[in-house]
Amino acid sequence: MYQLNNDPDVLRYTGDLPFSSIQAARNFLANYQDYQKNGYGRWAVVHKETQHFIGWCGLKYHLEDFTDIGFRFFQKEWNKGYATESAKAVLDYGFDTLKLTKIIGRVSSHNKASIKVLEKLEMEWWKVEKVEGMGQCRIYKKEL
Repeated sequence: MYQLNNDPDVLRYTGDLPFSSIQAARNFLANYQDYQKNGYGRWAVVHKETQHFIGWCGLKYHLEDFTDIGFRFFQKEWNKGYATESAKAVLDYGFDTLKLTKIIGRVSSHNKASIKVLEKLEMEWWKVEKVEGMGQCRIYKKEL
């Protein structure tokens, strides 16, 4: 996680800051409470053949009463279909297992690659909205 969030290109459109240290990344993971609070959260994505951590994908509940899908991968894993494959599995899990009725995707209007992923997932463009730390964002949604 430290290395993933230490790449400025990976963080370019996220609004997140890099971890200040490896220990800060460890503390973040040790204190990650989304599963306990909401019953779901982000998942580590591990390459099937190498068993190496290549990024993460998952759902996040926000206090404003919505759930979003997010994903982040090491640059060397970009354009290999991992974001689309893992995000599809996450959407299926959210709708089929968690019985959610709506999941949104928020993406910087400049992040063409992530916009493409959301469109491959057949998420519907919904609106444009300013998101703190991310600037102008396109908001997509998928509803059952």
